[in-house]
Amino acid sequence: MKLKPIKTEKDYRNAFKRLEVIFDAPIDTKEGDEAEVLSLLIENYENEHYIIEAPDPIEAIKIRIEEINMRQKDLVRVISGKSHVSEILK
Repeated sequence: MKLKPIKTEKDYRNAFKRLEVIFDAPIDTKEGDEAEVLSLLIENYENEHYIIEAPDPIEAIKIRIEEINMRQKDLVRVISGKSHVSEILK
């Protein structure tokens, strides 16, 4: 593949498809160098076009609590005091 800047969604898809083919290429080979450059181009395109905003910190805590099957009262051991836990999560 001829390396070039990724400017369109089509360019992005093509670069991604090529990277899938050469992803496991040995380092310091022609394909390995191509994979390294392609991954940088893809990362740059994604950072510009697929912006992921940081989650609200309290919502992130609530989601994590749910993921690990904790309850709000379990946080009392980590955050001293039941009132502090309630205050933080509100």
